[in-house]
Amino acid sequence: MAKAQTKERKREWGVVRYLRETRAELSKVHWPSQEEARNLTILVLVVTIGMAALLGLLDFFFSWELAGVIDGQAVQLMIAVILVVIIGAGMTWMARQE
Repeated sequence: MAKAQTKERKREWGVVRYLRETRAELSKVHWPSQEEARNLTILVLVVTIGMAALLGLLDFFFSWELAGVIDGQAVQLMIAVILVVIIGAGMTWMARQE
């Protein structure tokens, strides 16, 4: 019976100690002001919406390009060749810069 009470007391002290340490750590945190939080939230939303729009445009462009290449349309084939050349030249240039 005494061992069970001792275990329960140790567990309770462990929980109390955990809560005290958590409170102490939270007091060390630099909490942003309301203005900082609002500005950072707006920044995150703008970047997220911008990246979603960019990825949507890229997806649309590559889908259009791939459909043209599959259908054998000359305009999309030429654009694909030009893109491959530009990307290859850019990668070569970047590799030489290192």
